[in-house]
Amino acid sequence: MIYLRLIWEFFKIGLFSFGGGYATIPFLYHISGEYGWYSIEELKHMIAVASVTPGPVGINVATYAGIQTAGIFGAVLATVSEMLPSLVLVIIVSKLLRKFSENFYVRAIIASLKPISCALLTAVAVGLLKPSLGDIKGLILLGILLLLSWKSKKSPLFYMLISAIAGCILAVLH
Repeated sequence: MIYLRLIWEFFKIGLFSFGGGYATIPFLYHISGEYGWYSIEELKHMIAVASVTPGPVGINVATYAGIQTAGIFGAVLATVSEMLPSLVLVIIVSKLLRKFSENFYVRAIIASLKPISCALLTAVAVGLLKPSLGDIKGLILLGILLLLSWKSKKSPLFYMLISAIAGCILAVLH
């Protein structure tokens, strides 16, 4: 039964998470509360690991969550289940977009997906930040990295690498 739930949950993630890998986080947050397959703390670690490993973040998190929940077979099921809707939808949409690319309604729908994705990511960021509000070191690191990103326009990977290194150092010192 766990395998069917993994397939269903990650199929839904693949079907409804528009905006890239980080858009999967609200769904993963929900899964954590609904099934208890992993804790919020483990979800934070999954996101951190997925962010610094090669490949799409959403797929990396699906693989990590699948292995955390049901081993290697769970990882394969979660990963394939998350990719399948995208594969099918991309094939269908690419054929339709060629035909209706100048349609006003098609353009409006595509334009409306951007703010929706931003709202979902903001809601997740706030939800993930709440438990960490008591961690003053983490908040100071966040403030420093925000200032750095505002002053110098480096790749987000640079800031993730700095965060990963700082997190490792703080974990060892703690």
